[in-house]
Amino acid sequence: MKKKFIWLLAAAFTGIVAFSGVCQADGMSVDKEDGEYSIQVDLEGGSGKASVTSPTILTVEDGKAYAQIQWSSSNYDYMIVDGEKYLPTNEEGMNSVFEIPVLSMDEALPVIADTTAMGAPHEIDYNLTFYSDSIGSKSQLPQEAAKRVVAVAMVIIVGGGILNYFVNKRNRC
Repeated sequence: MKKKFIWLLAAAFTGIVAFSGVCQADGMSVDKEDGEYSIQVDLEGGSGKASVTSPTILTVEDGKAYAQIQWSSSNYDYMIVDGEKYLPTNEEGMNSVFEIPVLSMDEALPVIADTTAMGAPHEIDYNLTFYSDSIGSKSQLPQEAAKRVVAVAMVIIVGGGILNYFVNKRNRC
C-alpha cells in the first residue's frame, strides 16, 4: 500500500499520470500483528436484498485494519467509504469484492455502494458494523473450512485408490 502511494505521488509530481480520483485511506489502528484474521460484519440499509459475506477477512497491515467485503451480487462497481472511492479487487467471479479500510469497530460505518443491477447505476447507502470481539483466526472462515474439507477428501480418494490398486494386485496373484 505504501509503495502504491509513493509511486502515485512520484508519478503525479513528475506529471507521468493524471490523478484518477481514487485514493486509499488508512484503516483504524488495531492491536493485532500484521496478518489475516476473520471478523463478523453486519450490513444494514438498501432494499434488504443484498448481503455481504460474514465473517469476512480482516487484514492488518502496519497496524491498520482493512476488510474484504464480498457482496452477494456481481453488480457492484464501486464503493465509497469516508468520501474515498474503492473499485472491486476481482475482475471476474460471481460476487463483487472490495478491500476497504475499517474506520470504526462496534458502531455503524456508513458506506455507499453503486449497483448496476437495476439497469442504470444507483448509489445505495448502507451501514457496515464490524465487531471487535469477533476477531479470530482466519481458519474460522467458511471458505477456509471448505478448503480443509476438500483437502481431506482428496487424501481419502488418493489413499483409497492406492489401497484399491494393491488389493486388486494381490487378488490377481
